[in-house]
Amino acid sequence: MEIVDFQNRVKNLAGLHKETEWLELKHNNENPQEIGEYISALSNGAALVGRHSAYILWGIEDSTNRIIGTSFRPRETKIGNQELENWLISLLDPQINLRIYEGEVDSNYVVLFEFAPATHCPIRFKGTEFIRVGTYKKKLHEHPEKERELWRILGQTAFEKGIAMKSVPADQILSFLDCPAYFDLMKLPYPENRSAVLEKFISEKLISPSDGGGYDISNLGAILFAKNLEDFDRLARKTLRIIFYSGDSRMETIKEYGVKKGYALGFEEAVAYINDQLPQNEHIGEAFREEVRMYPKIAIRELVANALIHQDFNVIGAGPMVEIFTNRLEISNPGIPLIDTLRFIDEAPMSRNEILAGLMRRLNLCEERGTGIDKVICQIELFQLPAPDFLKKTQSTSAILYGPKTLREMHSKERTQAAYQHACLQHVIGKKMTNESLRARLGIKKSSFSLAHRIIRGAIQENLVKPQGSEVSIGKGACYLPFWA
Repeated sequence: MEIVDFQNRVKNLAGLHKETEWLELKHNNENPQEIGEYISALSNGAALVGRHSAYILWGIEDSTNRIIGTSFRPRETKIGNQELENWLISLLDPQINLRIYEGEVDSNYVVLFEFAPATHCPIRFKGTEFIRVGTYKKKLHEHPEKERELWRILGQTAFEKGIAMKSVPADQILSFLDCPAYFDLMKLPYPENRSAVLEKFISEKLISPSDGGGYDISNLGAILFAKNLEDFDRLARKTLRIIFYSGDSRMETIKEYGVKKGYALGFEEAVAYINDQLPQNEHIGEAFREEVRMYPKIAIRELVANALIHQDFNVIGAGPMVEIFTNRLEISNPGIPLIDTLRFIDEAPMSRNEILAGLMRRLNLCEERGTGIDKVICQIELFQLPAPDFLKKTQSTSAILYGPKTLREMHSKERTQAAYQHACLQHVIGKKMTNESLRARLGIKKSSFSLAHRIIRGAIQENLVKPQGSEVSIGKGACYLPFWA
């Protein structure tokens, strides 16, 4: 925040002459426990009344609300060996982006904490949720009517509607957002005047008129069309990172590449960069007899799009990432999946960010609902690669593509996983898995009928597939379905 903006913000807050659901005024109170509780209370309060930010301001006289300065120095304050800022963030759940500003206003030293409102659930400090009631800080559970209303509001709050940057003058919007790119991707003629551009961006909810003059850039506008995501504090860690390793582990990094552009601007660039860096193979099973990249580009494109769209933007300090090893490629995003990973192939995807997903589909950057993973599996089968893994981790989701392996090199889990995904793909396209179709999928010779059947039996024992009839037949007419069909 520029010094003039900081001074004006402080004066405006102090000029309110009263504390609110989203504002706490202090003189020198620097008790870390109380600060954490106030962050919880004010963040929840800001969500309750629809504010884009909450604040704690130090340096204000209690009785008059005059700016008199403070002795509080947050960046010099430690709890044990831990800095105050890190200590507070580590005890907030979910963690939120806390920004600390310090400086002089009218020759008085003041401190301003600015943080976001709660989004998908109330903010807790040390496991307890707080709320502002009048000028008092209270535990949220002691006020059930506010708790119910807060949960109702949070259920309607979308990340895309949040504000990434406030009060940007009209002539600076193009400095932060690549407006022509929107019209190019939409295949629309670029308007002849700036006001028409701004009107279109308002209609798409990429910007909105600001109460303080100018325009507020929404999270949706910034995450898609930012020329540089690092210009937006809350989104700087959401850049797509591409990391190459020298072996099969993360011990030695060869290089790292960050796509700092908004997702709509940088998506094609990222996919092309990943594909260009991948090794080539002369033969992959029987499907190809020319040089091709190790992994199908279509699969990479779909999985990168999924990682961008389905990430949990409320997980701070983490963003989407592509990691390339000698034997595999991992694409991950913060946030656990909203559906069972075994149902990625057939279920229509559920996203926390439906507005973002919808606009990316209209921009032709991702597939229609429910077709992306189908395409991934189809391409993996065409390249005769091992079945990909979709993993739910503690706070993230990963999709893993594996390099070429012979059937002999695959362990039993990889074989049964391939059978399950093949059964799913066959089912969603209106066909059935058979011994013959699985042999074609895995490159098994026609004479090795029994080998394919053993793999199918293993998948049945793992409750991944089931015979279409009541008996497990080994005849040529036997068909198999995924367990959920």
